[in-house]
Amino acid sequence: MDFKDVNKLEQTVVAFLNFDDWDLEWCGGGYDHYDAKGKTPKGEDCVIEMKFRQKYYSDKMLEKYKYDKLMELPDNVVKLYFVNDPKGNYLYWLNTIKLPKTKDLYCPDTTLWTKKKLMKPVYLLEENQATLINLNK
Repeated sequence: MDFKDVNKLEQTVVAFLNFDDWDLEWCGGGYDHYDAKGKTPKGEDCVIEMKFRQKYYSDKMLEKYKYDKLMELPDNVVKLYFVNDPKGNYLYWLNTIKLPKTKDLYCPDTTLWTKKKLMKPVYLLEENQATLINLNK
């Protein structure tokens, strides 16, 4: 999966959620710490960070750095984390989630552009912490 593929997937998620009364815009594949912004179906300001995994893991990894950057946004902004993997889709409402302790894992230093790995602190979110779960059949 390359950068263009990820951009298309992000745009697809935005379009799909907009069919369900969200009012989102894709952020253009830039270097923001989120991939979409707009309004929830209840009219609340929100941002969504998205990850598309080609391999299934029961715990969904969220880099602490990404979480911290999202949490720097104003308190009235709903911060969401969307994960897609071969098993399904998961949507986490980060404002209210109880986070586990961080774990240090070797991760790519960037998402798509290198094979170099660095030790990074991450949160391993459980599937049942997601507020929206859409499993593939």
